[in-house]
Amino acid sequence: MTTITLSSVSRTIPVQAADGATAEISLVLPEGAQYGLLWLPAMGVAARHYAPLAAHCAEQGIACAVHEWRGIGSSSLRAGRARDWGYGELLRDIGASFAAARAAAPGLIWLLGGHSLGGQLALLYVSQIRAPIDGLALIGSGTPYWRNFRWPQRWPLCAAFALAPLVAGAWGYYPGRRLGFGGNESRGVIRDWTRSARSGRYVITGQDMDADAALAEVRQPVLVLHARDDRLVPQAAIDHLLAKLPNASCEQIQLDDADFGTATVGHFGWMQAPQPVARAIAAWAVRRT
Repeated sequence: MTTITLSSVSRTIPVQAADGATAEISLVLPEGAQYGLLWLPAMGVAARHYAPLAAHCAEQGIACAVHEWRGIGSSSLRAGRARDWGYGELLRDIGASFAAARAAAPGLIWLLGGHSLGGQLALLYVSQIRAPIDGLALIGSGTPYWRNFRWPQRWPLCAAFALAPLVAGAWGYYPGRRLGFGGNESRGVIRDWTRSARSGRYVITGQDMDADAALAEVRQPVLVLHARDDRLVPQAAIDHLLAKLPNASCEQIQLDDADFGTATVGHFGWMQAPQPVARAIAAWAVRRT
């Protein structure tokens, strides 16, 4: 196990997107690292909340950079009636962060990882952008398609997926902080997210590319971690996502409260004690080489 030294203290790297939007990513770089991991947060979650994960990845000898979504945290933008964006812009932002992380830590074997929507966008990114990424590590990621949920959840979710774009249109953005789900998201992100939730297919506004057909060409190995009590991502949602990757080698690992030493884990609880996630990613990275 690599000990975190002064050289692996988190440092901040500025990132500028193609349209001029700016943000900061944090990078923890342990001495002797062979692997780098660019981590994509869940929808509405600022990068700073994944600092414990980055630190524990460094303990395992993996450099970890945490991406910041536009509109959140250190981003120079905030969603509003005059500022809108969708999945297309988010995918381009991932490219900018990946370039910045590689420049700051050259010579590493790079992995791309993500939590929840971050994991889905990681897959969409590698399916559409040629990038030197050797594998993907996801946790709490599955398609939000309403049919993947059990009957008691289906109808409230269907209503939410129908109402969210209407609320975002009326408000100028989706006020997730007021409503208690997600962050304050742009209309375009909510539009693209709810389309996949209603149809079971990924649609990226403004792109002619068939996103699901592109996913079928992904060939990098994929690790999928899943908390047993994560009610927001049932097993059917994971299976539906992995079915879109017929040419990728996929490995699933289920985690439960015993792994974390807590009573519940759920969709977000693992972030408070991410050692098991960091260990699983590190072991998988070595195993796949």
